[in-house]
Amino acid sequence: MTTQPVRIEHSGPQTASVVTDLPFQHQLVKAVFRDVTSLHVSRPAAWAAASVTRTVLTEVIDGARNAAAEEARKRLIPKDLISAIDRNVEVEVGSTWYLHSPTFHGLMGEVRYADGPPLSLRERRGARTPSGVAGAHRFEAGVRRLLGSRGVRAVPAMVRDLDGIASVFLTDLARDAAKVVREGGVKRFGTVSLVVPGEPAPAPLLEDSLLALSTRRGDRRTVGRDDVLAAVTMQLFGDLRQRAITEAAEMTRNTWAN
Repeated sequence: MTTQPVRIEHSGPQTASVVTDLPFQHQLVKAVFRDVTSLHVSRPAAWAAASVTRTVLTEVIDGARNAAAEEARKRLIPKDLISAIDRNVEVEVGSTWYLHSPTFHGLMGEVRYADGPPLSLRERRGARTPSGVAGAHRFEAGVRRLLGSRGVRAVPAMVRDLDGIASVFLTDLARDAAKVVREGGVKRFGTVSLVVPGEPAPAPLLEDSLLALSTRRGDRRTVGRDDVLAAVTMQLFGDLRQRAITEAAEMTRNTWAN
């Protein structure tokens, strides 16, 4: 009879600190993963996804806070969210939510059929409400906690929008992490390039650390931490992408074996 190796997982002050610092706990993150995949999700993967979502929401909230500060307000309102996205294209995430939020109605532009008639809002949303939209209410406690950590409050409509953005973003991140596992790596990266009219677009440049995430090693049954970090390269770009990857990798490096 072959003896199976014992996996030792250490818990202690660092583990407790990680759990305390994250506004979105790993149980919620795993519930989101279950909405989109039957693959097992390791705890480091769940924590990495929670960390990335925190980084993204923090950037959105800080941008909205700066917009509110210009009007000497500490309570965020939906127009502050619009300002944050207008000023920083990197935080334009969870875009599926925009079709379901009154904040963005009238700002999405008109979409038409090929033969001319415009699509109704219901048609643009699709026949089925995406799970990220349906489950947005689960994020309210974490969003309020994150708002408090940034020294601001928000009106209910703004909290609803932050809930929705967090939920849709994390759902998309989970879906892409599962795709990384199934396909054995990353097939595309999220990029934005400045193009001079009349000249060809430059080839996107990726750092070695990002390229290293594009090739996957490991079994095809478990979403691991690096699968989540690889999915980040598909969902985010620019400084926000690098910061999200760095913060998630640092938080999980010495906490749990992946």
